[in-house]
Amino acid sequence: MVLKEKGKIFDESGVSKAIKRIAHEIIEQNKSMEELAIIGIRCRGAFLAERIQAQIKEISGKDLPLGILDITLYRDDLTKIAEQPVVHKTEIKFKLEDRAIVLVDDVLFTGRTIRSALDELIDFGRPKAIQLAVLIDRGHRELPIRPDYIGKNVATALDEVVEVRMKEVDGKDEVVLCQKKEQKS
Repeated sequence: MVLKEKGKIFDESGVSKAIKRIAHEIIEQNKSMEELAIIGIRCRGAFLAERIQAQIKEISGKDLPLGILDITLYRDDLTKIAEQPVVHKTEIKFKLEDRAIVLVDDVLFTGRTIRSALDELIDFGRPKAIQLAVLIDRGHRELPIRPDYIGKNVATALDEVVEVRMKEVDGKDEVVLCQKKEQKS
């Protein structure tokens, strides 16, 4: 499958502003931040979680615990993503019990990634609450999952793809809307 870029949703400045806005909203919604922790879904969700954590620290002075979740083995489409999927490490160095967790991902689409993340989180413990922060919510939910914090809602067609590009992986920060094109053989 080949993707053709249709337009830019966020440039670098837009990504930065969305992260800052999400951090402010998390602070506003969680009066007691003593029990709060942030967990990002690998790969781009983890980088977003780090940036949100840094923004919260800059704004409030609170250094929240940060974890990274690799949901590869929890996916319901594991056999479709790769013949030999690469599994990375989940890194949660704090107890989940009695904590409110802000789960962070880049794009919310069908809800299946979040469902996988919830399954894995529960295997690590029973949080008091789980909130969801996403940079982009593109709709088309297949499961009853909705985000608490959203960088931007973007109406998309099913044959479109939202690509989040981040400096840590892609060399630049931006979000683009792409069109799927069939590859000619």
